[in-house]
Amino acid sequence: MEVLAFSPENHCFSELLDSSDGDEEEILVCGEDLELNPFDGLPYSSRYYKLLKEREELPIWKEKYTFMESLLHNQIVMVAGDAKTGKSSQIPQWCAEHCLSARYQHGVVVCAQAHGQTAVRLALRVADEMDVNLGHEVGYLIPFESCCTPETILRYCTDDMLQREMMSTPLLSYYGVIILDDVHERTVATDALLGLLKDVLTARPELRLVVLTAPHMCSTLQDYCGGVPVIRVETKHHAEVVYSCSTHRDLFGAALRLLLEIHHTKEKGNIVIFLACEQEIEKAYQMIRQEQPNLNPDLGELIPIPLYPTKQDPIPKPTPDKQKCCKKYRRKVLLTTSFGQSLIWIKNVTFVIDVGVERRKVYNPRIRADSVLTQPISKSQAEMHKQILGMSPSGKLFCLYPEEFADKEMKPHVPAKVQESNLTSLVLFLKRMDIAGFAHCDFISSPAPESLMQALEDLDYLAALDNDGNLSEFGIIMSEFPLDPQLSKSLLASCEFECVDEMLTIAAMVTAPNCFLHAPPGTEEIALTCWRRFSHPAGDHFTLINIFNAFKEVSASSTNQESSTEKWCRDYFLSCPALRMAGIIRAELVEIMKRIELPISQPDFGSKENALNIKKALLSGYFMHIARDVDSSGNYLMLTHRQVAQLHPFSSYYNTRRIPEWVLFHEFSLSEDNSIRVVSEISPDLFAELVPQYYFSNLPPSESKDILQEVINHLSPVSTTKEEQKTTNDNKENEEFPTEAPTEQRCAIQ
Repeated sequence: MEVLAFSPENHCFSELLDSSDGDEEEILVCGEDLELNPFDGLPYSSRYYKLLKEREELPIWKEKYTFMESLLHNQIVMVAGDAKTGKSSQIPQWCAEHCLSARYQHGVVVCAQAHGQTAVRLALRVADEMDVNLGHEVGYLIPFESCCTPETILRYCTDDMLQREMMSTPLLSYYGVIILDDVHERTVATDALLGLLKDVLTARPELRLVVLTAPHMCSTLQDYCGGVPVIRVETKHHAEVVYSCSTHRDLFGAALRLLLEIHHTKEKGNIVIFLACEQEIEKAYQMIRQEQPNLNPDLGELIPIPLYPTKQDPIPKPTPDKQKCCKKYRRKVLLTTSFGQSLIWIKNVTFVIDVGVERRKVYNPRIRADSVLTQPISKSQAEMHKQILGMSPSGKLFCLYPEEFADKEMKPHVPAKVQESNLTSLVLFLKRMDIAGFAHCDFISSPAPESLMQALEDLDYLAALDNDGNLSEFGIIMSEFPLDPQLSKSLLASCEFECVDEMLTIAAMVTAPNCFLHAPPGTEEIALTCWRRFSHPAGDHFTLINIFNAFKEVSASSTNQESSTEKWCRDYFLSCPALRMAGIIRAELVEIMKRIELPISQPDFGSKENALNIKKALLSGYFMHIARDVDSSGNYLMLTHRQVAQLHPFSSYYNTRRIPEWVLFHEFSLSEDNSIRVVSEISPDLFAELVPQYYFSNLPPSESKDILQEVINHLSPVSTTKEEQKTTNDNKENEEFPTEAPTEQRCAIQ
């Protein structure tokens, strides 16, 4: 089952799970005694045998004996296979059989995926194929959602969730077989797991590691892992590749025009379109839906399905298949980016449209921001797009670029994300693992030294490190939260400033997908009017609290919660899945707070003191995200560098046309239209009170810094007096801005 992010309607559960378009006859099992399922002790159903026939047709199936033998005699087994060969669904089942044969004395099976949607879909499919119940013998674990029990013998999870599990159980002793899937995607978490599992395998000789990857990365992994057995599964693709004669100026428009041309030919088959970015996915989804009424009904219906690689939304509940009786042809159009390759679950794809470029974020440690670059995809990605067609004899791949472009402009492989990402969360994790005795992580590709130094510096500013560079007690608490370290710091600081309830909501809302929907053409002013209802004069962080509280109120008061809340969200141009996800995240954060026995203050949203405390908590973590309007026209200059940005259109300030001078922002990225997102006004006095002195002293010279220095000089003696008066009998104090010993920053949480 796929998560259809930001879709205003839930597609049918059966449509998501089933990869075929027509009805299939059930195969009845006739015979003597019914065979028992060894995993639950119950007789196999007729569906098991039907699916078994399908499984036996998969290219990976003929390698089962070879794989089982390799797993028995080797600690590491590598499987290099093309897309659609069945390796992600079959190999975990064979590993479960391996653990069953040993009566689970060494543990059960976990399979780590790069995407949460993929983990859920595979768990659903594999539970069906194994003829067991999802959530019992087979389950999944993704950020902020668990569908497992202590009896689960095969668990699909995201790589970052397995990484977090390693913090509490460094040897991963619960598992007998660990599978790392889609290693070729080179996510930060997968690369880190590979590096640490080398030491775990040494400490646990009975543990097995299975690495699943695309063929192009096979030689790199062999050099990295040593002499390990490699099982290769390749298929002969018969698809026709059609290149463009010239380079298109508007690739997005060309892709949609080609989609309609294919549809008008009446050639049947589902379509996959690889677009440049997630904004184009949403735009294409809206345009296809708007175009639908204008299409000839005889051609059938286009069903656009957006697949967002970076967004995690609640799983849609099963709904009755209202289209079962409908005779009209329905063509699925899967919209994704080159990063969403593994999200494509349907088998009968006949057409693939590839724009040949991607918009990727590359982190710049010098300015602590992502640069959004539009560049050609890699040759390995282009080859995998072709593999989506499987062995379809009539499949066609339309490349919206010339063949010469592929030869000259495309790099061979995708760069490792550990060389392009903000590494602050990774370094926090590695410092936590260092406490457990894992002092070294052997990366396949070395992280960028400048990014590592910046990450260490940021953790030092956030008081996560002690004077020796090790993880401080405060840093250990920060690492317990599945959040950005700056957000973790703000959440912990809210305990001191007694605004935990409000900060939990803010943390959930900025971690969940964006709750604002792009208004369809012609309705922009209506959407702005709707959003103004929630605007808060203090800023976007407060506006998000208003939105969440309103959503919660509607959900609580509705008799039919699902339909009422969805209608309410549509009326206000808000994403219902995003707001539901925020609720799930918030509940999870509350549980973590309770588990580590941190105080949760009572809600006091709306009072002047509470608003000030929220800003103090935010500044405790985001003092590095400060900007100043330098010309009273909304041109904000970053305090840490000379980049200029404007307010994002979703900002409540943008909506109300008010331009505060000093702001704290949640996110900034360099792109065609530089903008700062989730912005709230702050005062220089408040910044001067809370900024670590040694961070401030390292800022480059600027007019903004001179203004703040004057404020600090003016407030310094007063602040010292206030700090002395503020000291209480329980020694609860705020040392965010020490006046005498700036070499160490602490935050005492009582």
